[in-house]
Amino acid sequence: MSQTTELPHTSAETRHRLLMAGAEIFAAQGFRGATVRDICAKAGVNIAAINYHFGDKVRLYESVLQDQLGSVLQKYPPTLGTSPSSSPDERLYAFVFSFFLRVLDQSPGSWHGPLMAREMAEPTVALDRLVETVLRPLIDALNTLLAEFLGPDAPPPLIQACAASVVGQILFYRHCQPVISKLNPSLTYRREDLERLARHVTDFSLAGIRAMALESQR
Repeated sequence: MSQTTELPHTSAETRHRLLMAGAEIFAAQGFRGATVRDICAKAGVNIAAINYHFGDKVRLYESVLQDQLGSVLQKYPPTLGTSPSSSPDERLYAFVFSFFLRVLDQSPGSWHGPLMAREMAEPTVALDRLVETVLRPLIDALNTLLAEFLGPDAPPPLIQACAASVVGQILFYRHCQPVISKLNPSLTYRREDLERLARHVTDFSLAGIRAMALESQR
């Protein structure tokens, strides 16, 4: 197909095709490696379509990140079926399990995991907005939950360190996949495997957090 010939899509469909094509190519090549020409060719649209719908490559990339994050958060919300009346243990497990599901989602059209891995390794101008609109609210929610375990007098640095430890355990399985697959070839990322990993991370974290809570009360 010619890179300069756009199929007769509606405006909304063209925009959607650019978001999907952009997600796949940005995930594979990163923001700097991806080209407008390749994205338009993948989407089957005229090369001018990115400027028309998004303005430029940067704003397309920002829109791709927001679209992918919005979709995966809707699919796997951090509460994951729990409610404010659920126990803190249940809510922490839901947070951890949903995080695993988001970063390791392998369903068609889901590029959230590799996109975020790329953004963390090679930060772009999109990172500030991403932090303020999506990542900070998630971490604030985790900090609030952890404060329930650590007590009202827990210092913020302790809460933040515990949150980093919880998140770090999850991201290990995302960022170290090539090594993990060699060290533990039997480990897969099917839903039942992620449930087991989420239970381990939750139980391991709770043991440490509760020990710290007792220590801080002495």
